[in-house]
Amino acid sequence: MEKIKSYKDLLVWQKGIEIVLMVYKITSSFPEEEKFGLTSQLRRAAVSIPSNIAEGWGRGTKAQYAHFLKISRGSLLEIETQLVISEKLNYTNNENNILSLIDEESKMLNSLIKKVES
Repeated sequence: MEKIKSYKDLLVWQKGIEIVLMVYKITSSFPEEEKFGLTSQLRRAAVSIPSNIAEGWGRGTKAQYAHFLKISRGSLLEIETQLVISEKLNYTNNENNILSLIDEESKMLNSLIKKVES
C-alpha cells in the first residue's frame, strides 16, 4: 500500500470532487428562479466537501483535521437533504444515482473521522 502524500491521494477527496461535478450537472437543468436558491446552495455545499477535506489535511493537527472532516460530512448531509427536496419539486429524479455516491462518501468520511480521532 502506497503512503498517502497529499489529500489528493485520498479516495474520499476524489469522490468529493465527483459529487461536485454531479451536483453542477444536475443543477444546470434547475429552473432559472432557483439560481440563487437551491442551485446556489447545492453547489456551495458540494464544493465544501472536498475543500474542507483539503483544508483539514493542511491544518496540521488531528483535532483540526477531524473538525474539518465533520464540516465536510455536514455539507454532504445538506446536499442529500436538498436533493430530496429537489426530487419532491420534480427538478431531478436522481437519474445519475448521486444519492448512492453520497451514501458511500458518508461512510468513508465517518470511517476517516474515527481513524483520525483514535
